[in-house]
Amino acid sequence: MNASFTADLSADIVIVGAGMVGSLLAAALKHLPLKIILIDPAVVTLPEVDAPYEPRVSALTRASQNMLTQVGAWELVTQHRSSPFTTMQVREEEGRAELQFSAEDIAASHLGCLVENRVLQWALTTVATQAENVKFLAPEQLTGLERYPNHWRVTLASGKIINTPLVVGADGAMSSVRKLTAIAMDTWDYQQQAIVCTVQTEKPHEACARQVFLKTGPLAFLPLSKPDHCSIVWSITNEHAQALLALSEPDFKQALARAFGYELGDVLWCDQRHAFPLIARHAERYILDGLALIGDAAHTIHPLAGQGVNLGFLDAAVLAEEISLGRERGLPISHRHILQKYSLRRRHHNALMMHSMTGLERLYAAKQPSLIMLRNEGVGFVNSHSWLKNFFEKQAMGLEGDLPLLAQN
Repeated sequence: MNASFTADLSADIVIVGAGMVGSLLAAALKHLPLKIILIDPAVVTLPEVDAPYEPRVSALTRASQNMLTQVGAWELVTQHRSSPFTTMQVREEEGRAELQFSAEDIAASHLGCLVENRVLQWALTTVATQAENVKFLAPEQLTGLERYPNHWRVTLASGKIINTPLVVGADGAMSSVRKLTAIAMDTWDYQQQAIVCTVQTEKPHEACARQVFLKTGPLAFLPLSKPDHCSIVWSITNEHAQALLALSEPDFKQALARAFGYELGDVLWCDQRHAFPLIARHAERYILDGLALIGDAAHTIHPLAGQGVNLGFLDAAVLAEEISLGRERGLPISHRHILQKYSLRRRHHNALMMHSMTGLERLYAAKQPSLIMLRNEGVGFVNSHSWLKNFFEKQAMGLEGDLPLLAQN
């Protein structure tokens, strides 16, 4: 189904990384008369419908759902599994204040949607690679990048060489594109790990995404398609994480239910636990001549607000939009103005979100009685003023700010 490419594998764009963000970029550009090569170390396979839930899920904003709908991937997602949530609840271990958001408050059908990462990637990669002008090379590994006056020379582990005016690094937090081009990275180690797994609870989740801020870090129960199954994300200090991972399954279930204040009753079952370190990263620059970073290759963020992949999707949509606008003005695809506009629109926004999450994490980690009282008063104030709640609800849906057309209804 792919277009035939010349023997020297020249392309208009080489996207390194066919994960969710890289595949969305390819899907968003497929309508343009461009040769696109998508590279990834892994072959993407169709998830089995009755397979166990994947431990890694993404809480998609309505803006992200709009993007997937417009490129044709959302229809594929809904053929498998997705879990819309209609309410959100945020509370903390100390204090009685509780913040509750409801889609009904703003006349919306739902606030967001939980989707397993492998389902998202399969849907997006499938839509992208069905296009005649997109060539998918997998399994394939980037080994070299060399800059020439008007193009990049991309070398792959197989020995293939691709000449292209534009390289996009969408290859994750350990990005080879970023490392090979020596783009520096600012990092902040939270000294925490996120424990993730699927659980079955005694009480139904009622399509509510719940989060409690504990002394040791936030714990989220995210509703899945089965009414009594949730995906949990427990962000906790390294020391406590090792202790929790060492617990037997019965002891872990008990510790989890107790930490959540038995909000959903006992935890009846849990799948295998996984953990990964929480480190915020931000590239000192998103662009070079003929090169751009998007998604986790450019930034990673604390998962307490579930914004990681949503920020990456916005990166991809904005870059695609700027490329399209540049072409309408007759600019070459890798023109400096196009890449600078992308960087200006996304870098400040991502930095603001990252600093906000770090500040929120620090605020809730503080144990001073005066700060605990201040937090509770603030939460209570927001919850009691509908206009303020509506503002935060729309922010949570991702429908405010500088939105690319792909993200709009």
